[in-house]
Amino acid sequence: MKWSRIAASLPFVATAGVAARDLTQKDHSLLRNFPVLGHARYGLELIGPELRQYIVASNDEERPFSRDQRAWIYRSAKGVNNYAGFGTDNDMETLQGYPIIKHRTFARSMAAETEDHAIPCAKVLGGARRRAKAFRPRSVVNVSAMSFGSLSGNAIMAINAGVHLAGAMHNTGEGGLSTYHRQGGELILQIGTGYFGCRDENGEFDLERLVAVVESAPVKAIEIKLSQGAKPGLGGVLPGTKVTKEIAEIRGVVEGKTVVSPSRHTAFHDEDSMLDFVERIATRTGLPVGIKSAVGEMAFWHRLADLMSSTDGPRRGVDFITIDGGEGGTGAAPIVFSDSVALPWAVGFSRVYKTFYEAGLSDDVVFIASGKLGLPLTATQAFAMGADMINVAREAMLAIGCLQTQKCHEDTCPTGVATQNKWLAHGLDPQQKKHRMANYVLALRKDLLKISDAIGVAHPALIGPEDLELMDGVRRGVALDEVFGYPEGYGRLGLDLAAEIERIMVEGDFVHLGGENEDNRETAATEQPTR
Repeated sequence: MKWSRIAASLPFVATAGVAARDLTQKDHSLLRNFPVLGHARYGLELIGPELRQYIVASNDEERPFSRDQRAWIYRSAKGVNNYAGFGTDNDMETLQGYPIIKHRTFARSMAAETEDHAIPCAKVLGGARRRAKAFRPRSVVNVSAMSFGSLSGNAIMAINAGVHLAGAMHNTGEGGLSTYHRQGGELILQIGTGYFGCRDENGEFDLERLVAVVESAPVKAIEIKLSQGAKPGLGGVLPGTKVTKEIAEIRGVVEGKTVVSPSRHTAFHDEDSMLDFVERIATRTGLPVGIKSAVGEMAFWHRLADLMSSTDGPRRGVDFITIDGGEGGTGAAPIVFSDSVALPWAVGFSRVYKTFYEAGLSDDVVFIASGKLGLPLTATQAFAMGADMINVAREAMLAIGCLQTQKCHEDTCPTGVATQNKWLAHGLDPQQKKHRMANYVLALRKDLLKISDAIGVAHPALIGPEDLELMDGVRRGVALDEVFGYPEGYGRLGLDLAAEIERIMVEGDFVHLGGENEDNRETAATEQPTR
């Protein structure tokens, strides 16, 4: 009886202890005024995102991805029925700027049916500049830049093995090419301002180290990152406590020492020297070389287009341009940068695309779109505006288990996706999740082919800006070309490119696409529903 009385009194003693601490501390006035009870407020704040996600918000309210959007990705990744019944639950009466796809009544089916819903790029990457290793990407849906360090090793392995199954490509991110990226998936190697993996002892760019990295893995192209949507114009700091032996070896830095990524490149300083840098890398590696950037002021893009179209001196140019939306993405950043620095994707992309179209360069550059475009509707709008391929990042994270708890920057991701905590990362099984990654890519390509078929074209890149309207509730709609100031012909492929990709799609001629991405991959197995 004595011990039972002591046990029964423990909660009261603990509560009294918390109350005494609250009343005497001076950091939190709420707790000083409302001891014990005040902790409930902090508890609710801590789990607020989860409460809004599953209890408070409607199917279309939650951001960055609504419940409906996440559900489509989850179900597609699991290989189960991703259809919806009983009509749309979107508030069509009041939605502003909602894209509507305009089908054609007598459209004819054109694209050949394939098991993996293959959609090759309408352009040969590096073909316009005759790069030695130019190729036509097999998939218009690929995975965007996310570094090992930002994501766990298990997450990187699942993504890379998944894109291998789906015949897609995987961008390494600026953190360097790790062992986790070597699961068979073809790679786009990203070079950031820190030159991780291709830097000398002083942190400067080292071309020979880059060549060694390229030759050690299936690297298909190189992307020079000028900025990203989450934090354009902002550098980064990796604290020394996070620079483990493994990360130090991958990035070419000193273990335990804080690493600073500057906000600007040191290997070049303007558009002219950047093109020299591009040509130097392309000549030495033979690979297509492009740039990635969010869009701010337009002087840079006008100058770049002028230099690329110039007939004075040797012809120089980037092979592809990845435009990232200023809405932010996987990278952690100050809120003002995610919310307010750089243009939203559609505005930024349209301005850059028009600049290169007017310079006569739109058919010579592969335009890659990045920024919450990994859903059938948003991807369709990107293609209609002139994109040739799309990169997915957060959608890929969702496909392998992310719950949108928005804890990426705290190293506490509960599903082991965006963390370096070994226990949390252990919960993510790459062998299972690789199939979910592949299933998601296949599902997105399948829906893009269905949409193309409804419009009456064989390939998403043949969709034009007049095929979509942005709605003002149910009162009126305005075609994309009018909204973004596209004159006739803008957003469209040149006649030769259009004819060639239509032939490839109609004949199903996916074997001779160029490069090394022929059909020697295992099949992307469809999973049974799991929770």
